[in-house]
Amino acid sequence: MGSFNRLSNEALQGQTNRLLGYPADARLLIINADDFGMCHAVNAAIFGALQEGIAQSTTLMVPCPWALHAMHFLADHPEIPFGVHLTAISDWEEYRWGPLTPRERVPTLLNAEGTFHNFQQMPEFLAHVSFDELETEFRAQIEAVLAAGLQPTHLDWHALRLKNRQDISALMLGLAREYGLALRVADQSWGEQVQNQGLPANDYDLLDSYLVDPATKADLYVELLRNLPAGLSEWAVHPGVDNAELQTIDPGGSYNRQTDFDFLTSQQTKDVIKEEGIILLNYRALQAIWKETQLQRKP
Repeated sequence: MGSFNRLSNEALQGQTNRLLGYPADARLLIINADDFGMCHAVNAAIFGALQEGIAQSTTLMVPCPWALHAMHFLADHPEIPFGVHLTAISDWEEYRWGPLTPRERVPTLLNAEGTFHNFQQMPEFLAHVSFDELETEFRAQIEAVLAAGLQPTHLDWHALRLKNRQDISALMLGLAREYGLALRVADQSWGEQVQNQGLPANDYDLLDSYLVDPATKADLYVELLRNLPAGLSEWAVHPGVDNAELQTIDPGGSYNRQTDFDFLTSQQTKDVIKEEGIILLNYRALQAIWKETQLQRKP
């Protein structure tokens, strides 16, 4: 976690900076707050991280119980960029959600209780899921956001481990292009696939804050900011309020989410970013290029 692994090959180095209009040595960073809509404690923290902290965008989990609350906030704040956090996993045994699509149309997405599979069941789920059913549900989530009059900027995913699943990554890339959205990438194959099409994407491995030790997180984050390389990096952060609700839902992760919120809203963090000359971005800048490229491809 203390180093950066470049996604793209040498021929693609600096491409995203050029496409976005920045010099090659500019240090660009997207800080995206994941899991918007999961529960009230997460929503409240994301509100704060966007309005008072350094988070630049968020991503909405449309099937979750508090998604409507999050959508009302986004409707009231159209200046805030947000993406669709495509969701086919339900994280915990006792706090569940399921598809927007009628259940009889997507049986391979469901467990015996009729909700999404939980995180521990993900390998088995991915081995047996119907690709067509997954596409149907992903489209339903995007369409629900559009039907609410909201304008997302990008697509990303919730909890899916997609290494070596080129079919699913290609599906998400196709959906992003079809709907005029940008796409988050995480590994080398995704990054090169996107950048080889002349599209902007992050140049380095995605940082997932949930994999960072909360006991040393603040110091590590400062170290990463001090050593941020030229090009576009992205941090997927997971702010939350460590209260009774979140402790009940996510007893192993509520403090982890609180440490994200604390760092994102601290004055020290803002000072480090200013001292280092880091340019904070959101997906709106990337989306503009994705949309323009898509228009050029149409006959």
